[in-house]
Amino acid sequence: MMFNWLSLIAGICYVVLGIVMMIYKFFEPIYSYALGAVLILYGIFRIWRAVSKFRNTEEDEE
Repeated sequence: MMFNWLSLIAGICYVVLGIVMMIYKFFEPIYSYALGAVLILYGIFRIWRAVSKFRNTEEDEE
């Protein structure tokens, strides 16, 4: 159960980091946008996986 929460928090952090990367452009703009997009997509994947595990855990308990 703790892994699910950690995965959810990590996903949110990846999405925020991707947005920050796109806004502040730490590298050249093309690389910042590309890396930001990858981080956002990975963060969304982590959030989706955590939510699906939460749903499976709730179904198992019933």
